[in-house]
Amino acid sequence: MPFFKRLKLADYLILAVLAGLIGYVVLTIEGKLNYEWRWELIPNYILRYREDQEVWFANLLLQGLIATIRISIYASVLALILGTILGIARTAENLTVRMLARTYLELLRNIPPVVIVFIFFFFLSQQLIDALNLNSWARGIARSENAAIWEFFFGDMRRFPGLVSGVIVLALFESAFVGEIVRAGIQSVPKGQREAARSIGMTRFQELRHIVLPQAFRKIVPPMANQFITLIKDSSIISLISIQELTYKTVELVASTRLIFEAWITTAAFYFVICFSLSMLFRRFERRN
Repeated sequence: MPFFKRLKLADYLILAVLAGLIGYVVLTIEGKLNYEWRWELIPNYILRYREDQEVWFANLLLQGLIATIRISIYASVLALILGTILGIARTAENLTVRMLARTYLELLRNIPPVVIVFIFFFFLSQQLIDALNLNSWARGIARSENAAIWEFFFGDMRRFPGLVSGVIVLALFESAFVGEIVRAGIQSVPKGQREAARSIGMTRFQELRHIVLPQAFRKIVPPMANQFITLIKDSSIISLISIQELTYKTVELVASTRLIFEAWITTAAFYFVICFSLSMLFRRFERRN
């Protein structure tokens, strides 16, 4: 047990205080709020057995967790693409390009994400969905024979337009932070290397591709990993526009069963497990590099 061997007396005291605090909160909820814990019901809302078909299926909380993972992955990829473009634009030689990129970054970084979500949803999202005719396309896919393949990647295709809205608004918001991380990475590369690249006839694109970006991305792995974990937590915000991810499903569960503390504690545990696991994974990746 190497982990417990590393613990000292102070660590045990901290663990004891935390255990006492948790016990106090539980007793307070039971006593003052007269709350009856019903933890035995929670597993049924994660996985449920359907007796008529003799199969297990994902219930509310697991459905929301899967949706959160999907949205986080797609939004992270899009935010990385947009953020890289913005970071490169922030270091461009053209003043207009730099100012446009900075305006976008400063605007999104200094407006609360909830406001951004509502502005995008009510003023841009529906127009984009109508312009691309996503509603009728998604309904057609839902009725097709290949619907299972699409549902594996995107979930219920009838809710695909909502998924698109959630992914885009998250990516737009997070790309502002990714852009600043990329800019800092690019500017950390010594100017002498860029000047040497130009002296041997490299174009700006070749300089970025072969010299600057490979070094920059190695340096920005830690803050980029942290931003990806932040994006997972920020994904709960899009529940406000009825995107059926984990937080939205938890609200539904609480409203229908009154399992207030059990549902929210379980949801918090899901977020913690995902974010902590990614943190450990990225830490190992950093050590190898």
